[in-house]
Amino acid sequence: MEIKPFRAYRFDEAVVGDAGKCIAPPYDVIDSYQQEQLYEKSQYNIVRIIKGKTGSSDSDSNNQYSRAAQYLSDWIEHGVLKPDSDETIYAYVQDFVLSERRIQRFSFIALGRLEEFGATVRPHEKTLKGPIIDRLNLNRATSAKFGLVFMLYEDKQSVADRIIEDAKNGKALIDFVDEEDARHRIFAITEPDKVEAIVEMMSQKNCIIADGHHRYTTGLAYACENPNSAAQYQMIAFANTCNEGLVILPTHRLVTNLRDFDAKGFIAQLENNFAVTPYNFDSEVTKRRAEQEVFIEMKVHYDKGDNAFGIYCGDNAFYLAVLKDSTAMDCTAPGMSQGWKSLDVSVLHKLILEKMLGIGEKQLAEATNVRYVKDTGNAVECSIEEVDAGRCQLAAFMNPTKMRQIQMVTDARETMPQKSTFFYPKVFTGLTINKLQPG
Repeated sequence: MEIKPFRAYRFDEAVVGDAGKCIAPPYDVIDSYQQEQLYEKSQYNIVRIIKGKTGSSDSDSNNQYSRAAQYLSDWIEHGVLKPDSDETIYAYVQDFVLSERRIQRFSFIALGRLEEFGATVRPHEKTLKGPIIDRLNLNRATSAKFGLVFMLYEDKQSVADRIIEDAKNGKALIDFVDEEDARHRIFAITEPDKVEAIVEMMSQKNCIIADGHHRYTTGLAYACENPNSAAQYQMIAFANTCNEGLVILPTHRLVTNLRDFDAKGFIAQLENNFAVTPYNFDSEVTKRRAEQEVFIEMKVHYDKGDNAFGIYCGDNAFYLAVLKDSTAMDCTAPGMSQGWKSLDVSVLHKLILEKMLGIGEKQLAEATNVRYVKDTGNAVECSIEEVDAGRCQLAAFMNPTKMRQIQMVTDARETMPQKSTFFYPKVFTGLTINKLQPG
């Protein structure tokens, strides 16, 4: 893939104070509550641009996009945002803790030349029209790129990782800790030989989009309508699949709004395709033990390559469900590759949600019956509580998708079911901004 360094606009702490208060998560994970929190955090928080508030008096000429453009213009004029003086590749280091294990993930931020999906750039998720229109309107209004696309490449020589390891011994351009206690730092890589080494290494690489499919697809659309040569490039955070800090977490499913759902009948029907083991409980102590046992067994089967799920229906038991025969997927997903059919999410969606519960592609797209819960913090306990309170009828607990599975599916030029991967932590917005210059 063709990449190049750039002179990013960044928040100037001499003007804004703590620049960490100006940074935000990706726009698509910001709900109305967090939006308000980010507004209050700083008058310069990037949320005002990437997900500004809307009002009843908005019009074609006065709306969140026109206000975003005005914020950007004002911030540049008053020195809130300033461009770096050197063409730079930015080392992005994230430190976080999972299961009491300290982890450090490396990536680097550069401009990547936009390419239609194919051999060089491969998606693993489908995109929706609405978010693309929204991001395209923002691009048009501001002539700038704000959010990072998170992209994966494989380099067993770890060329960029070794350069990042050296760069992180210097002074960070920004250093802050987010609300989930993940630490974010970026460092400048400006030495010509190091920049050239990364550029040369990437020229031989094909990439998979891990996160930011809508942002990348928007970039393609914007490049088609904008004659500015700068529009042909997208701001991307690249991570090496060989880096030990690259973590994929599962996304669990909560099922709701089913008519006449019967937990006992569901478990009995589940046994047609799955080996089902109950873990009964009769107290809070034994409930906790049963939950732990199910997750331990899920991990055992995950390591063996089996399709295994934890099921909870609020009937005084957790259940371990393990697919008995992988050929059961052949009739439900004809024409799909073996890699796609081997995914836990594919098995769950096709054999359980669709075949047993009547939740097909249409219902999934309309989000009428399934809620997605990212596996961070107390996500599992909250999911159990949702079932116990009667707000959901069952919880399906997942193992994470494996990196090699993503590679298999994208190699077959297929996309995964929605919410198949959760790369943790997210790459944040506002660390670097690419303001398109005339050209």
